[in-house]
Amino acid sequence: MGESNLLFESEESTVFVDALLPLPIPRFFTYRVPRQWAQVVESGLRIVVPFGSTKVLTAVIVSVHHQPPKQYQAKYLLEILDDAPLVTTSQIALFQWVANYYMCYPGEVFQVALPAGLKISSQSKVQVHPEFDQLNELTEKERVIVEAIQAKGALTYDEVARVAEVKSPYHHIKALVGKGAVLIFDELKDRYTPKVIRKIRLCKAWEDIGALTELIKSLEDKTKQISVLLHYLRFIPVLRDPSTNQKGLEKASFSLAELSDSSLQTLLKNGIFESFEVIVSRFGSDQDDFIPATFDLNEPQTKAYQSILDQFQTKETVLLHGITGSGKTEIYIRLIQEALANGDQVLYLLPEIALTTQIVSRLKKIFGEQVGIYHSKFSDNERVEVWKSIVEGKYPFVVGVRSSVFLPFSRLGLIIIDEEHESSFKQTDPAPRYHARDVAMVLANQQGAKVLLGSATPSIETYYQAKQGKYGLVTLSERFGKAQLPELRVLDTKYATRMKQMKGGFSADLVSVLQSNFERGKQSLLFQNRRGYSPYIQCQDCDWIAECNQCDVSLTYHAKDQELRCHYCGYREGLLTRCGACGSTQLKTMGYGTEKLEEELQLLIPDARIGRMDLDTTRSKTAFNSLLSEIQSGNIDILVGTQMVAKGLDFEGLSTVAIFDADRIINFPDFRAHERAFQLITQVAGRAGRRDEQGQVYVQTNQPSHRLFDFIQRGDYAALYADEIVEREGYHYPPFSRLIKLTLRHMEAQAVDQAARYLGGILKERFGHGRVLGPEKPLIERIRNQYAMEILIKLEKGVSLAKFKESLRACLDELPSNKLFKGVQVIPDVDCL
Repeated sequence: MGESNLLFESEESTVFVDALLPLPIPRFFTYRVPRQWAQVVESGLRIVVPFGSTKVLTAVIVSVHHQPPKQYQAKYLLEILDDAPLVTTSQIALFQWVANYYMCYPGEVFQVALPAGLKISSQSKVQVHPEFDQLNELTEKERVIVEAIQAKGALTYDEVARVAEVKSPYHHIKALVGKGAVLIFDELKDRYTPKVIRKIRLCKAWEDIGALTELIKSLEDKTKQISVLLHYLRFIPVLRDPSTNQKGLEKASFSLAELSDSSLQTLLKNGIFESFEVIVSRFGSDQDDFIPATFDLNEPQTKAYQSILDQFQTKETVLLHGITGSGKTEIYIRLIQEALANGDQVLYLLPEIALTTQIVSRLKKIFGEQVGIYHSKFSDNERVEVWKSIVEGKYPFVVGVRSSVFLPFSRLGLIIIDEEHESSFKQTDPAPRYHARDVAMVLANQQGAKVLLGSATPSIETYYQAKQGKYGLVTLSERFGKAQLPELRVLDTKYATRMKQMKGGFSADLVSVLQSNFERGKQSLLFQNRRGYSPYIQCQDCDWIAECNQCDVSLTYHAKDQELRCHYCGYREGLLTRCGACGSTQLKTMGYGTEKLEEELQLLIPDARIGRMDLDTTRSKTAFNSLLSEIQSGNIDILVGTQMVAKGLDFEGLSTVAIFDADRIINFPDFRAHERAFQLITQVAGRAGRRDEQGQVYVQTNQPSHRLFDFIQRGDYAALYADEIVEREGYHYPPFSRLIKLTLRHMEAQAVDQAARYLGGILKERFGHGRVLGPEKPLIERIRNQYAMEILIKLEKGVSLAKFKESLRACLDELPSNKLFKGVQVIPDVDCL
């Protein structure tokens, strides 16, 4: 047990703890500590506590004291789950900061931060009533159940069903409860279960070389048993080194070698082998693949690396603005090596871990078992292992997604945020609606760490802070090695349509480019940020469009599964044959998703091998890696993909990139639309020609003269920034203001409309009409049968955000007090995207 924070007055003093619960409540909850645990409770321990009349929760101790609560009678905590704290005091402070800044509750932060595997679960079990002795009153089936329970002590409902040989055991259990034969109780258990493997080893008596030699001779005529023994000795050289016997051999090894299981059981029964279990990591060792980092930085990289170190002397945060392919990763690696050599922990944040397989693979080869990976595609148990390994010091270097900022670091020295501009660093639902980049900076400040932001296309806000001198700024403007920036060409689809040169959604020029590239044996990438086959299905007679019955959006057609899906709530229905309005059979798929593009390309270039990379084809844990392997091995000629193809991928044979529909990206109704279009198109374009050959990028658009294409063609981020910053200042958008969006939701449109107007009036009266915009209907008015209205608050720089939010919270608290607005939910989103 670590240092205790206890304040004991005497052995008889009653000890209380304030606990952080994973619930949306504004305060900590106080519990009484049973006397036997009074000496061991301390901040950071997980405990099991009752809440309300029925709930049992995993909480964490925030503080220990002797003050009973005044408003309620403190209940006893039920269990202590840890021998030593798994949550640090600095983590608890970070949870509190996130809750305060993003206007949510500490319990909501705790719920997101703590892996599900570190929370207890309850499971109903059945035990025999201690006073029951009337077996003769039971049916035969009931008697079988009771005897099985007596033999085991207690059984789960599933185990009762197996014993009784029935699908549903509930009526049998109900009858036994009625007869007073059994009791039902909830068994609490820790969800995390370590991975255990069964091993086999020789019994100690056979470690002696003489005895083992005699044993081999005695089994010579028992061919199956001697095969089992020789298989063991092939991997465990006991004759050469008897000490190797202790580690044993996995039992599964014998099955894989197709050796007789009955012979193995005979050797176990006869005392030649013994069986034992060991707890192992779920992340097998990569030590065999470990390679030292022997690369050298080139001259521009060396200058950038040294400049970062120099600026870290006076700045807490430095922006590394390096163009795509300039070799930022090598600089990151050198900085990580230096931090680890100094005994510091390192956090490397990536926007989407599954999409950066190549980077992760390289890092694991360089840093071996020092690196831990943390992301949502891991199971609960795998995430718990990473958490515990950080506490134990096994992983000084963690690569992870946004939730990694909540891991139990204690000596962070460096945080690297790669692709810092990515919107996926911001959580939108549920609360806390935090931005990992900003939370990481608070975490770094807590622990005295430095922050390096990396991007080829920084966010306008970050670049502004660097230009103002708040952050350091280092620029890498040359591609690594001999690689050249790709050449970008704009294809005018309006002109091609007028000249009848369109083939479906493709201009004749684009088809020709893709065909030519295929014939040269090179790979192409076609980018379209819409998955599915078609965005919607429309009746050609009355213009009716199939819509979700829970959201105000069209249903996307997915041809492979022959169904319509809502990408917001998950609603699905089979493919329609008739119009829902007029009954016509003239239904047509409209627009292009990745699935339809894949199909059309196969018709246009029939000999090409077409692959597709989107959420639908990469859902499983291994699907993305399998697809990546196919591309790298040259088994795919043309890859069709959504924005996931833009991030962290490096394909040697990829020479041509095509943006299918740039207009949809540029014209999105958002003040960041041009910034994001520049970022996305630049990122996708950067996948082309990352070796000696210059890549080619083709952009299909109806607006070929748009100034954004000029910026992208020249790779001129500075021009984009100069253009955007003037507009941002003129219209009072970030970085010249902070945005807080209030979203009101309710099942009835009228209720949410009235509540929004009422709240908007209060806010304008208190904060001024210039600061409060709306209320307005959002882009999508109804999602999951809940109608929404939005109010946007623009808060100028220089105003105390903390005090403003206090006043804002007071306004929000007024809404539930009005009976007319009961049930209307108000969701604050600070620094909304």
